[in-house]
Amino acid sequence: MTESEKPAELEDAAVQLEADLSDGEFVDVLPEDLDLSGFVGPQTFPNNNRRRIPAMLYLIFGLGAVALYAAKGESSALVNLGTLWAGVGLVAFGAYGMVAGWTLKVDESDALVSASAEVGFPVGHAAAQMAWRGWLSRPTWRILAYSNENPPTKRGIVLVDGVNGAVIEGFSEENPEDWTQFDPEDVAGASLSVPAVADPAEQ
Repeated sequence: MTESEKPAELEDAAVQLEADLSDGEFVDVLPEDLDLSGFVGPQTFPNNNRRRIPAMLYLIFGLGAVALYAAKGESSALVNLGTLWAGVGLVAFGAYGMVAGWTLKVDESDALVSASAEVGFPVGHAAAQMAWRGWLSRPTWRILAYSNENPPTKRGIVLVDGVNGAVIEGFSEENPEDWTQFDPEDVAGASLSVPAVADPAEQ
């Protein structure tokens, strides 16, 4: 192709693209996970025990490195003491991941029931947030609940253990928030029940 033919080809491609766009062949659509028209039910929070999958991989690779060092020792140029320490580190981290991969037995609905009993008032709007507690990274639900008045007069926050459902601690108070700027009908129809995940950096 000569240099003189390139601009002509680019111009033809631009004309074709413009024609395709005018025919409506290209439509800007939302991804499936963001398309509310395809919503078929409540969101299911992924189980915390998925952490055991990478933990098992760490164990396998770590034990493999230790076994390789035991078999080759210092006789190989590619295997040395660093291989052993890397294997030990992977095994230790994998073991920690297996312990910290608690099975989440209490979902957000069960946690909300426990929180409702703890705050001592009928719950209207509520939000559930998953967090992790302590060195063993035990899953814990944070439930923020508002009373069922419109606007709500009380609010409370309750921490519920995600493994056995026990209430760790709770606090409730008169609602200090000013809701007068909102339309009462909008407030009544709002939903704050979508579960969220705490930022690990905040733990």
